Amino acid sequence: MINIIKKSVILLLSVAFLLLVGAYISLHLSLPKLTGELKTAKISSVTSIERDKLGTAVISGKNRQDVAFALGFAHGQDRFFQMDLLRRNSAGELSEIFGPIAVNLDKQRRFHQLRKRANKALTQLPVAQQQLLDRYTDGVNQALAQQRLRSFEYLLTRSRPEPWHPSDSLLVIYSMYLDLQSNTIARDITLTLIDRMFGKPMRAFITQTSNYQAALDHSLFPSDPPLIPMLESSLMANRRDSVIGEMAEVGSNNWAVTGTLTESGHAMLSDDMHLSFAVPIIWYRAQLNYPDANGQAVQVTGISLPGAPAIVVGSNGKVAWGFTNAYIDTADWVAITADEPLTQEQEPIALAGDVVDHQVITSRFGPVKTYAGQPYALSWVAHQDYAVNMELMALETVGDAEQGIAIAHGFGVPVQNMLIVDAKGNAAWQIAGAVPARPNPSDVAQEPEQVKLSLWQQGESHLPQAFNPSGARLWSANARVMSTNDARRFGDGGYALGARSAQVRDRLQEQEQFNEADFYRIQLDNQARFYRPWHDLLLKTLMSQPQRFAEDIHHLQQWGECACSESIGFTLVKQFRSQLVDRSFAAIETPLSQHQLSLSVLKRYLEPAMWQLLREQPASWLPSEYASWQEFVIGTYVMATQFLMAQHSESHRYEDLAWGKVNTLHIQHPFSKPMPLLSRWLDMPKVAGFGDTFMPAVQRPNFGASQRFIVQPGLESHAILTIPGGQSGHPLSPYYRAGFDEYAEQAATPLLPGAIQARLVLQPAN
Repeated sequence: MINIIKKSVILLLSVAFLLLVGAYISLHLSLPKLTGELKTAKISSVTSIERDKLGTAVISGKNRQDVAFALGFAHGQDRFFQMDLLRRNSAGELSEIFGPIAVNLDKQRRFHQLRKRANKALTQLPVAQQQLLDRYTDGVNQALAQQRLRSFEYLLTRSRPEPWHPSDSLLVIYSMYLDLQSNTIARDITLTLIDRMFGKPMRAFITQTSNYQAALDHSLFPSDPPLIPMLESSLMANRRDSVIGEMAEVGSNNWAVTGTLTESGHAMLSDDMHLSFAVPIIWYRAQLNYPDANGQAVQVTGISLPGAPAIVVGSNGKVAWGFTNAYIDTADWVAITADEPLTQEQEPIALAGDVVDHQVITSRFGPVKTYAGQPYALSWVAHQDYAVNMELMALETVGDAEQGIAIAHGFGVPVQNMLIVDAKGNAAWQIAGAVPARPNPSDVAQEPEQVKLSLWQQGESHLPQAFNPSGARLWSANARVMSTNDARRFGDGGYALGARSAQVRDRLQEQEQFNEADFYRIQLDNQARFYRPWHDLLLKTLMSQPQRFAEDIHHLQQWGECACSESIGFTLVKQFRSQLVDRSFAAIETPLSQHQLSLSVLKRYLEPAMWQLLREQPASWLPSEYASWQEFVIGTYVMATQFLMAQHSESHRYEDLAWGKVNTLHIQHPFSKPMPLLSRWLDMPKVAGFGDTFMPAVQRPNFGASQRFIVQPGLESHAILTIPGGQSGHPLSPYYRAGFDEYAEQAATPLLPGAIQARLVLQPAN
């Protein structure tokens, strides 16, 4: 019997070993070819793809079309599955890979009919841009054809990669619209229902102006608080305490100084774009080398977005540019009347061996949804013909900042705050991207007669800008940058509160000369200035019961005024603030949730309203289970600590609430979430967290600075580009995690490529 057991165990171990060996060999066979030569009929001259220790794709060719082919080839080798997810996400075609679990998300995406829009937009691009997308597509598909074995993602999902199409590159841009402007859409419909359900005074109270204003011209909107609306007793009786999600402020920090504030006389730029994290990280390091139309050498270094042939953020030695999400109003809902003509369009969703019938209702204003019994049509800039193009690529060859801002209004991308600097010392800010020409943006749904469709169908060409400001400093961080007059014209699409912008502005005012290290310190600035009043309120409140809260008071006194890894007090303050806001506005959140809406898209706006409640302590807003507002505040803090302990400490130890543990950076592969056993092989190492939302160093467990970029054009040898992940999506590639450790250690990874480790030469077949 013992011998039989031994033989069975040996057999099982042998089978397991063979399966592991087979899996390893299969994965190894799917690795791309990075060295040697390859012939292709899709290029006109010899083109090379070199890679350094980080896997940076250094591409050299005799013309931009061959370089586009090579960049597509490199993207296809290293990131095809990521590209596939991006196009399927915007097109609503994820169910073809993931099955029924993705159907609801696909239905949400089909509302915008972006596959049809991408196909149409492609035909309207200039011929030169169509040709460039063709060559890029050829490169992607050639890389796909070179695979000896499908990548592991397709093996696990039992699906096959579909060839790339030129319109898919436009779908990748549409995917960025969904990431960057979906909150704008949800914000407006939420405010519309608040108007209907609670009245205009409630909307005014919720969206009152913050004291945190940091416009470039220092203009201010009045911040006098409105009257607090009285809450009906029925609303308080039916309220449910629940978490109001805090929407990530997708969009970034950037700032710049002119050459008057640098030793070299070159202007300097900093840019760190805040996005959700996954493995692989969204950006791809690349350097493109080719001659321009006049035969002059072009070298542009930065980050590309796999799926598109452009350098998104980078430097060409003469100018450097970066972006933050502008958050102006680019969407309006229209209240549809009963006599409005509507059309039902079929959008079938494909599954493996099946099809889900799905219809989208459309109108002359846009697609239609019904909320609380009222149909509304969505007019959104992403639905317009000018929303997507390849004009951004023109930045690769501009010679100075003035040329750069002159072309920015034509970029077919989600509207951005572009900062651009040059080697001559100039620095400029420009609203860049697709903006509708309609002059009357609205926070709430409009009536049909208020909508000027002809102006929606035109892009606005006169966009705000600033060039070499008198203070020699520029900044943006998703809050209002433009003047109050311009802000009235372009509306509010969900601006950040402004605390982060103000802190960046103040840091720039602290010095009269800067270098790259100075800018990096600002990127990593995690001082909790925004939380000072919350800390003071909480400490003062708990001091009323010093024995009961002795340990809490100790940690609050030692909080360090920073979102530092070791700070327990910061964790307590942050959770207290968030939970107090949630509970105070539960009477508004509860009825909204019955219509699948939430205050989450407005939570950042609630800061001044929350402080007004604390100052005035209106009786109608006080939950009936508390006798006073002080008792409510203390009760909320107790609930906040109980929540933290339940989430992070089985033994109820305050040491487990250190911010670095609670906010641990954990960048995961999409497959490790449903299959945790794969986490060890697919995820990036966990790192103690150190930043937060309302400070320059933005970080959540799976959100934050997707790159840290600092450069003086012409001095790229001193420039920094640090990215929280590697180039390759293949777990056996040496470039899978390359660069992550430098990001985690807050090191200054060089922008320029290092010593070349691999070289692939593409030869024209003819």
